[in-house]
Amino acid sequence: MAETMGSLMDKICIAELKIYHIQEQVDRTDLAADLRQLSRDRLMVMKRQRDDLVAELNEAAASWTRGAWRPKVYRQFKMYNDPRFQMKSRA
Repeated sequence: MAETMGSLMDKICIAELKIYHIQEQVDRTDLAADLRQLSRDRLMVMKRQRDDLVAELNEAAASWTRGAWRPKVYRQFKMYNDPRFQMKSRA
């Protein structure tokens, strides 16, 4: 699995925001018909993409539940918060 569950959730949230805003364009009555149709076409693609992400998240959750997959934990090592890595002044 290339994605983490968190990154999938993040992408789903972003997709939902895009869907919300493109739906606003579809619903506009002052927008030209060709642009409304373009917005409808894009909306269909966005919903398929979102659904693909949801399916991948569900698959990951099911694999984790079955014990077939275990998420990796990637630790972050930050030197700038650790005083042991402070440069000594050369004065």
